[in-house]
Amino acid sequence: MQITDLYQLYLRHPSIQTDTRKIRKDDLFFALKGPNFNGNQFAKEALAKGAAYAIIDELPENIDEKIIHVHDVLTALQDLALHHRSQFLFSTSGKQIPFIAVTGSNGKTTSKELIHAVLSSSFKTYTTEGNLNNHIGIPLTILKIKQGAEIAIIEMGANHQKEIEAYCVYTMPTHGVITNCGKAHLEGFGGEEGVRKGKGELYDYLRCNSGTAFVMWDYDYLQEMSKGISKRVTYGTKNADVTGIVKSSSGLLEVSITAGADISSIKTNLVGEYNLPNVLLAVAIGKYFKIPDEKIRLALENYIPSNSRSQLIEKDSNKIILDAYNANPTSMKAAIENFAKMEGSDKVLMLGGMMELGPESLHEHQNLIELINKYKWKNVVLVGGDFSKLTHPFIFFENSLQAAGWYKGQKISNANILIKGSRSTSMEKVLE
Repeated sequence: MQITDLYQLYLRHPSIQTDTRKIRKDDLFFALKGPNFNGNQFAKEALAKGAAYAIIDELPENIDEKIIHVHDVLTALQDLALHHRSQFLFSTSGKQIPFIAVTGSNGKTTSKELIHAVLSSSFKTYTTEGNLNNHIGIPLTILKIKQGAEIAIIEMGANHQKEIEAYCVYTMPTHGVITNCGKAHLEGFGGEEGVRKGKGELYDYLRCNSGTAFVMWDYDYLQEMSKGISKRVTYGTKNADVTGIVKSSSGLLEVSITAGADISSIKTNLVGEYNLPNVLLAVAIGKYFKIPDEKIRLALENYIPSNSRSQLIEKDSNKIILDAYNANPTSMKAAIENFAKMEGSDKVLMLGGMMELGPESLHEHQNLIELINKYKWKNVVLVGGDFSKLTHPFIFFENSLQAAGWYKGQKISNANILIKGSRSTSMEKVLE
């Protein structure tokens, strides 16, 4: 089937599912394959549950008129997303519709959410839901954008080189952000230089397509990486289009904008000084799109973090920072140092292991142990990963369920607690 014909089916049935458990009447079911599953085997089930059509790449014994055979289902999904994206090159007024790509080692999801909060205060804005930021999630995100959209924000995650480059083919970003390049997915990228090269593929696309980059000017490497891009909008703590400082971080983060906007105070619901660049980015993008200062402030103050990202939870007389969505050496170091500086005593660290670090894993876990040793804590609990292979004086558990049992048994009260770890360690289970 030609992509134009498949697109006509999509226009009649614009809801797409890749999981038969979520099928609703008249959905299009794309039978994706992976190492441990084969969606082709569930095509008939999808139709029985009400799907309008099932797109497959393995012919069944009995052909059904509602089964559409393509060479490769994933490629068909991505090509469909590209075709749909092409419909948004210009609005009814003839202006190009901004598609903002957001990537980086740390902070990309929080940044995406803050940007969306600001832009949606004035524009019909679509954005990535949750963490649908990979080769499947990004095309699904694009295909959820409806006619009448004024701005789209697409989050791009990556763990190896050429991944961002591939996403740009069907996202066609007009604007882009690299939040930072830190020690994340070192195994796949092949070290820190590989991370910069991989994330820099977004800058490469913007450079070749007359795009606009929002650049954190405090980071010399981003200044260097973004050279040659036709338009750069800068933000940071100094010498940038939009600058700001931390006004207070003893509890929730409060930010003051010192240049580029008349906003003396933004009282966020975020924890940690490390969220300052994310806030400044959202302000810079808001100003770029001519959103009034007061709207920007209100949007940022009304944003409530969720999904275990920089959440401040008060429970059983304890103040808990839950930042357990993901972790790498850069974000772990920032979280620990920020927690150590915060007011309060009886501080408890509960940290899960870090993943996808390759040969650097033991060294990076040892660095964290040495960092922890620089401060005084009530308790330190380490969970899983390569913490198990190192000598340290701290409490250790193999998994978060064991750590949860310890936490409940301690009956901790009037304490400050930081819970953080890689997604696979599921550190949020400590509170369940």
